[in-house]
Amino acid sequence: MTFETFKNLIPKIAKMSVPGESSHFIMAPEMRVKALSNLKIEEKNPRNAAVMMLFYPKEGLTHIVLILRPVYEGVHSGQIALPGGKVEAFDLNYTETALRETYEEVGVQRSSVRVLKSLTKVYIPPSNFWVHPFLGFTEKRPNFVLQKEEVAKVIEVPLEELLDENNVILQRLSTSYAKNIEVPSFDLRGYTVWGATAMMLSELKMFLKMLIA
Repeated sequence: MTFETFKNLIPKIAKMSVPGESSHFIMAPEMRVKALSNLKIEEKNPRNAAVMMLFYPKEGLTHIVLILRPVYEGVHSGQIALPGGKVEAFDLNYTETALRETYEEVGVQRSSVRVLKSLTKVYIPPSNFWVHPFLGFTEKRPNFVLQKEEVAKVIEVPLEELLDENNVILQRLSTSYAKNIEVPSFDLRGYTVWGATAMMLSELKMFLKMLIA
């Protein structure tokens, strides 16, 4: 998709309703779906976080940025994620969290980002977080500056790659909550994207396909 085509969709993006939680389950492991169906999330007093689905032009085509987390002692070690992080007391709202964290992690200036929409929040049981995703864009490709403690690598994904059904795969993985299970995933730029990030991208994918149908 060219960036001009994407920009022409912006009025529709602002008006159109998002697909909602059902779109997450397309890319959720079966045991995660079962666990969530019986879970009273509010009783767990979850923390809140926000992430940015950031679109930008690169060589005329629309791209979205993902990040590779470094290897560390934690449940999300070495995973592919969207730029973002936990809400701090000084953040005015979830949008501010997403913008602040995107600047801190990959160096994208807040003033350059136009936030278009919030998508459906996702609960992550292993870390007990509600994650609030936002869709935004910049007019130019950002000059990415990595926060080395949080980001090992920036992964620039052409939007067409996310929309391509051939890039949806089943991958056998060992996760923080189960060993050797089959997990629906995206194969993007040679990286396996699964878990909460894949669930959020699934809603984004469905939303975009509704827009261009």
